[in-house]
Amino acid sequence: MIPFSVLDLAPIAEGSTAADAFRHASDLAQHAEAWGYQRYWLAEHHGMRGIASAATAVVMGHVAAATRTIRVGAGGIMLPNHSPLVIAEQFGTLESLFPGRIDLGLGRAPGSDQVTSRALRRDLQTDAQQFPRDVLELQHYFAPVQEGQTLRAVPGAGLEVPLWILGSSTFGAQLAAELGLPYAFASHFAPGDMMSAIEIYRARFKPSKQLAKPYVMLGFNVFAADTDAAGQFLFSSLQQAFVNLRSGRPSQLPPPVDGFAERLHPADKAMVDNSLSCSAVGSPDTVRRALQAFIERTGADELMLTSQIFDHQARLRSYEITASLRAQL
Repeated sequence: MIPFSVLDLAPIAEGSTAADAFRHASDLAQHAEAWGYQRYWLAEHHGMRGIASAATAVVMGHVAAATRTIRVGAGGIMLPNHSPLVIAEQFGTLESLFPGRIDLGLGRAPGSDQVTSRALRRDLQTDAQQFPRDVLELQHYFAPVQEGQTLRAVPGAGLEVPLWILGSSTFGAQLAAELGLPYAFASHFAPGDMMSAIEIYRARFKPSKQLAKPYVMLGFNVFAADTDAAGQFLFSSLQQAFVNLRSGRPSQLPPPVDGFAERLHPADKAMVDNSLSCSAVGSPDTVRRALQAFIERTGADELMLTSQIFDHQARLRSYEITASLRAQL
């Protein structure tokens, strides 16, 4: 059976707080562990009113402490925002606290706007084009200490935390292939280059100490409910949030509304339909068929499922339904 995993943006729903988002994250992670999900990843975003996981490593520690077996990871850390040594120390700490359960996904996007990026870094001298070099530096900090090595991550050195390359274009696919690392594509919101990126990654992959053959994980939205209408109703929260974000008005996760997509301007509807095309929305049977078609089309080795649902109980139910479908795929 293809592994299913959870991508959590720690959404802050309208009328709630970041503290609520963190409680919901640990609760969802505990349920996901019981339902057989492979890993639970959190994403780094900054300055977003509706996303609480800015301090990603801290939230990972909160989730890992609330669970026992599920892998906990970053999907991902935006490496241009950070010194590789700092990330090595943070994730070396997590790996020391929760051995054998920590993943580190790496991206080169800022995860924020230019003003926020400048505040994070104090300047913008860190260039996203240095991303490959920074990944290699990070690998060095996790490797066993060599004789005469003076700069080391403590903790971190020798722990060899598994690295993933994240991407929404073919750049990450090429880098992951060259370094022999697993590759996670952000098809849940940027599917345009998905098939090209998968093809490039698999064709150019070079085996490494970490990974012998290509491994592709794809992002996918799931809004599962008892009926198709109920699923579409839940989906409207993400649709609203996406329109707000692309319009320069990032918001907290809004409550669902009936008929939202039908009221959109045609240009906005086309943008939403294209960006969120990798989605399964509706009843268990509808979701199963969509998942099956996506797996057959892409040959994904693993799916990273995200459900930006306003009501926490409905969100739990969506993941529960989806987990029950895995044996049928």
